[in-house]
Amino acid sequence: MKLSLVTLLLFLSGSLLAQDQLVYQSKNLPKPDTTWVFKPKNYNEVQKLPVIYLLHGYSGNYKQWNNIMDAQKYADEYGFIIVCPDGLFDSWYLNSPAKKDWQYENFFFDELYTDIKAKYKVDDQYIFISGLSMGGHGALHLFIKRPELFTSAGSTSGGVKLRDFSAKYGLSALLGNPSKEDKIWDEYSVVPNIHKLQSANKPFIFDCGSEDFFYTYNNELKQKADELKLKATYISQPGAHNKAYWTQSIKQQFAFFKNQIK
Repeated sequence: MKLSLVTLLLFLSGSLLAQDQLVYQSKNLPKPDTTWVFKPKNYNEVQKLPVIYLLHGYSGNYKQWNNIMDAQKYADEYGFIIVCPDGLFDSWYLNSPAKKDWQYENFFFDELYTDIKAKYKVDDQYIFISGLSMGGHGALHLFIKRPELFTSAGSTSGGVKLRDFSAKYGLSALLGNPSKEDKIWDEYSVVPNIHKLQSANKPFIFDCGSEDFFYTYNNELKQKADELKLKATYISQPGAHNKAYWTQSIKQQFAFFKNQIK
């Protein structure tokens, strides 16, 4: 009887802290989007809390970040509501000009963002977004599009310049299979559009490992951010494009975001 009671209590404790699973049947996407939401242990229906959207990388899914960092642990430690949507393998978190049913940017702003605010006690002053690889591009891309909706943004190992890997990662299908010289690559990339953050005057962070195949492009982003005198923090450090690096870098990003909260 004693063992059964302990087992029951452990089960109830785990259930209270288990992530919420939301499934969106969106007109903007070709298939359902599953999103995990991790609430901190101090979550209640009164106190408003910061929220952070974490976007996964190419070929990943909504579970990727939790496999890297233990999202519940981070939610408890930092007091953030953590939202992990599915990027549907290779959406790049953008509105595709070639595929009418691949409008991820619209889904994010019109459906996911508004629904999270409706369902959870979100502090509007402190809404953050970050991601890895494809998700790093996605986070900065969405931040550039609607900076007024976020406090800050981040990217780790981000694919921030699409032109130079145009034949990979499903990008040609999303953008209509343009030639490498076409201007459309710049229209959807972070580096050529980072100047749009000048008027927003908001801080953001990005990092990349020195052995990463995206390292050169992140260095280019750093140079452009410096020329524009943006409030950008760049961390260049040893590491490759892998889980070991992201396990380390996400700690730095959370610390950066936590410092934005007064």
